[in-house]
Amino acid sequence: MGYSNWSDGAYEARQNYRQATDQSAFTYDTQVRTSGIKRVHDQMNPLGVTRESRDSAQHPNSVAVAVIFDVTGSMGNVPRVLQTKLGKLMRLLIQKGYLEQPQMLFGAVGDAYCDSVPLQIGQFEAGLEMDDDLGKIYLEGGGGGQVHETYELGLYFCARHTKLDCYEKRGHKGYLFTIGDEKPYAVVQRQQVQQQIGDVLKRDIPINQIIAEVQTRYEYFHIIPTNTSHGQNPAIQEHWRALLGERVILLEDETAVCETIALAIGLCEGTVFDLEDGIEDLLRAGYDPAATATAVTALAPYAATHVPVAPAAVGMLAVSPTGHDGRL
Repeated sequence: MGYSNWSDGAYEARQNYRQATDQSAFTYDTQVRTSGIKRVHDQMNPLGVTRESRDSAQHPNSVAVAVIFDVTGSMGNVPRVLQTKLGKLMRLLIQKGYLEQPQMLFGAVGDAYCDSVPLQIGQFEAGLEMDDDLGKIYLEGGGGGQVHETYELGLYFCARHTKLDCYEKRGHKGYLFTIGDEKPYAVVQRQQVQQQIGDVLKRDIPINQIIAEVQTRYEYFHIIPTNTSHGQNPAIQEHWRALLGERVILLEDETAVCETIALAIGLCEGTVFDLEDGIEDLLRAGYDPAATATAVTALAPYAATHVPVAPAAVGMLAVSPTGHDGRL
């Protein structure tokens, strides 16, 4: 997918209309709460599907960007922030050249052990369809109270149910950001995979193995908003660091999530040489100075370990002639 084009004007017109008519961007969430029928939107259902980021005549050098967030409890504010700042995020990526042809997928996770809608996955889109996908997410707000959510189901989907032309044709990794303030479970549970995605597995998959699969094709970051219920919990932070190292981003204010995503991509691509350059870009793109400062603080540990490279070389991997992607 991803064959249309992003339009700032069309997005702003849509936002202004919603504001003038007092309409929520999250129309499906409103529908579920009105009807009381809790189920995943048909177009966000991960069962038996693969999501594709494909090149086209308009986008011959597409790069996939997947953002999957926890919608339990206080984390339900994150998709609302993403929706309101989506225009600025796309403007920065495209106009500043961080990513010339991004194709964005939005998804949501909860807890497959107790939630009604634990996994929702949209399509990779280049135009306003990505805003439509955000509007199809049900902000369940559940969770089981055990300081875990099934992030690993989202990772499994990205590892085995996404097709990326950027990687398959050019060896250029896509980007994956998960956002949440709790731990993943220790394994991808095979019964949950069959129920939610449709694959039949012989055994559960350890979390380290599925992360390794994801990292063959994605630059993967996890963002922990630290002003939420569990975001300041040292055990949660250390758990994620043990899995991802410096690619765990501690974000003091979730309203800076778009700035953080943009800067992380720019650093990886080599289109932002350092955080000082990034500050100037964000401010010129119209981002709030306080949110910009928050994003820079959050990314400072990663930036300190990141070695800037030439943009043409960033994210490039030699793809095996056999197509082997490192999967065990």
